[in-house]
Amino acid sequence: MAEESENQELGAGIHGTIIPINIEDEMRGAYIDYSMSVIVSRALPDVRDGFKPVHRRVLYGMSELGVFHNRPYKKSARIVGEVLGKYHPHGDSSVYDTMVRMAQEWSLRYPLVDGQGNFGSVDGDSPAAMRYTEARLRRIAEEMLADINKETVDFQPNFDDSLTEPSVLPARIPNLLLNGTSGIAVGMATNMAPHCLNEVVDGITAYIENPEIEIEELMNHIKAPDFPTGGIIYGYSGVKSAFETGRGRIVIRSVANFEVSKTGKEQIVVTEIPYMVNKANMIEKTAQLINEKKIEGISDLRDESDREGLRIVYDLKRDAVPNVVLNNLYKYTQLQSSFSINNVALVKGRPVTLNLKDLIKYYVEHRMEVITRKTQYELKEAEKRAHILEGLLIALDHLDQVIALIRGSKDPDEARAGLMTNFNLSEIQARAILDMRLQRLTGLERDKITEEYKQIKELIDELNAILASEEKKKDIIKSDLQDLKTKFGDPRRSKIEMVGGEFNIEDMIPDDEMLVTVSSQGYIKRTNLAEYKTQGRGGTGSRGVKTKDEDYTEHLFMATNHNYLLFFTEKGKLFWLRVFETPEGNKTSKGRAIQNLINIESDDKIKAVLNVKTLTDEDYIKNNYIVMCTKKGTVKKTLLELYSRPRQNGIIAININDGDTLIDVALTNGNDYIIIAASQGKAVRFHEAGIRPMGRGATGVRGISLADNDYVIGMICVGREDAQLLVVSENGFGKRSDIEDYRITSRGAKGVKTLNITDKVGNLVAIKEVTDEDDLMIITNRGIAIRIHVSDLRIMGRNTQGVKLIKLSDKDGIASVTRIVREDDEEIVEGEATVIEEGTSPIVGDSTPENNAEEPSDEESSEETED
Repeated sequence: MAEESENQELGAGIHGTIIPINIEDEMRGAYIDYSMSVIVSRALPDVRDGFKPVHRRVLYGMSELGVFHNRPYKKSARIVGEVLGKYHPHGDSSVYDTMVRMAQEWSLRYPLVDGQGNFGSVDGDSPAAMRYTEARLRRIAEEMLADINKETVDFQPNFDDSLTEPSVLPARIPNLLLNGTSGIAVGMATNMAPHCLNEVVDGITAYIENPEIEIEELMNHIKAPDFPTGGIIYGYSGVKSAFETGRGRIVIRSVANFEVSKTGKEQIVVTEIPYMVNKANMIEKTAQLINEKKIEGISDLRDESDREGLRIVYDLKRDAVPNVVLNNLYKYTQLQSSFSINNVALVKGRPVTLNLKDLIKYYVEHRMEVITRKTQYELKEAEKRAHILEGLLIALDHLDQVIALIRGSKDPDEARAGLMTNFNLSEIQARAILDMRLQRLTGLERDKITEEYKQIKELIDELNAILASEEKKKDIIKSDLQDLKTKFGDPRRSKIEMVGGEFNIEDMIPDDEMLVTVSSQGYIKRTNLAEYKTQGRGGTGSRGVKTKDEDYTEHLFMATNHNYLLFFTEKGKLFWLRVFETPEGNKTSKGRAIQNLINIESDDKIKAVLNVKTLTDEDYIKNNYIVMCTKKGTVKKTLLELYSRPRQNGIIAININDGDTLIDVALTNGNDYIIIAASQGKAVRFHEAGIRPMGRGATGVRGISLADNDYVIGMICVGREDAQLLVVSENGFGKRSDIEDYRITSRGAKGVKTLNITDKVGNLVAIKEVTDEDDLMIITNRGIAIRIHVSDLRIMGRNTQGVKLIKLSDKDGIASVTRIVREDDEEIVEGEATVIEEGTSPIVGDSTPENNAEEPSDEESSEETED
């Protein structure tokens, strides 16, 4: 106890009384105090005038300096010094940066400062130093300060109590709605969008006339934010959410047009960019994406902006589709950006999230208070003046007595006292009489005083009426707003696109039918089907694809622009691509390397391509399956839903065993029959119910039993009742047979003969499901293409050799065969081809007995294999 007492005495002697406290409580309290200081005094705007303290101090300091819109500019350093020295004891950069931003037309919808000199640029260039620039208030900023000297707002001591500064500005203009603001406090932030003055005035007027108005009705007047850089607001759900709740995300797109240069190049020209986007950075990052091949189709990019306005030009490559390129620019660059609205402002010193009606409500309340205080001030001044005028009129009514009294007084004090006593005047009235000039004693001046007194009395009556009537105050606010609309109103800059959700490029691209080709070396293109003519069976064909000597077309199929392409590689990976995202070319163009479009590995290659209508329809993807078949006869069935979420780097579609590769893919509805064919002429037909659905990473089960050195060449899903099976050999022979000729077996059987394989015919290379309404597109290894009617091929037995479909040159062979659905209005070119079958007449479907003779069928095996 003695030791403790000694310590206390020692502490008291050195430091005074020591009070032990909990450090956790102290830290919590200090941090809360700091947080509130940041929230109230730095980061969040006041809902009444829309300003943070620094903005308010800059404008007030400029008004005190007298740098109004009709006065000469003053050096920015002089203004900054004024604000720093009197009101804002922080770094000069905070004040100068604030003033600079209020002068930038791309930062504020309605700039408040008129800057002269370099105040930065939309490219992010820094402004010149404050010693080089000059500034003054804009006319609209003076409306923020209007009537500030009429006791309309409270003043508070500055940082050293030597001066006073306004705690809020009278704000004749609704600045918070017009210019918005942004700020980050402690634990909260604000990000408020600018709006169009004309719309805001109409909205506030509608609220004043009907305070019970719903937000939806206010949105008929204030339609959406209006950004200083223009742009297009896509989708209205974010706007609606922001107006109703104070929070919302708005998507802003650049304004872009398609033009053709003098040299005939197609161009995308951007004339407006989203709000707060740095133009130079955006162009630099876009160029980087072009170099990295993430954006295709652009040959040149340049900035042609000048004093006339913004202009960014994208020159397009010859085979580029402008809509697709623009969509990719929107997707990968800041030509599209979002503005997240978070309407947090100080209401009576407390941060509150506000909807549109709240913002208008608090502004109107502030203006009602300002009007009331202004009216009270003017009434007080008018009554003072009326009181003086009453004394002057009394003096003029007793002019001789007043003059005699003044002449008989020895000093002004005695005269003042005599006037007060003899005429029952106040001291103020007596002083006014003594200060009155002799010229006021003339008859004309007397009439002026009388007239002024009459007007003052009328003014007093009017001011009292205003104070007594809320409706009159509201009328004044409405009148002020209409005056602002007349002076500063301008048309909306940001266009509104009333679309639901995100922008859909499909709306800009017609869903035309295309022929998609993929070469063995990985070049892909799409060609409008109208480019191909129809020839007779046996024709020599026309040049269809320009390829290298060692390249040939491997995949050829029909699709529409809006379809999804599912690319399956020989290693079992899956990649996605929309048809319109593939390069468009004519029938002789090579196309573009598919590695530039999907992230396929260098040692992998596309082995199958599936055309899918949609991946977003739940009913569709949950009732369709993907069946895959490998070269060694393994099959696997998986629900389409498992492949409906595209990923940039692809996914594993099937687990491939060593030495095997994926060979074909089919889309089924769960109730189809599968036919798998092998190179030595055997085919097996079974119901897909024999394959149970598996996960993405499964290997599958046996689909066909293969002989030695045999391998699977293709698989079809039989989906039409009137279909036949078409088979094509490597030497150009083909035929079609009834599918019913292939008896149904179990999965894993050896199958039955589908084509009589000889040296003349060659091995089987393709099988297709066809009808009389279909056409065939056949392409050889050398790129020769021929299109013929399926109806030109008569139905034969499954054991026959078939007829010749195309004349092949030496060392050429069939590369790919695809079925094409014929359009009714397609032009058909007959007679251009030559029937080349030897020993036969040119009648379609005829051939030599040797070619057509049906051989006895082999023993058909139904032998089953284990999974």
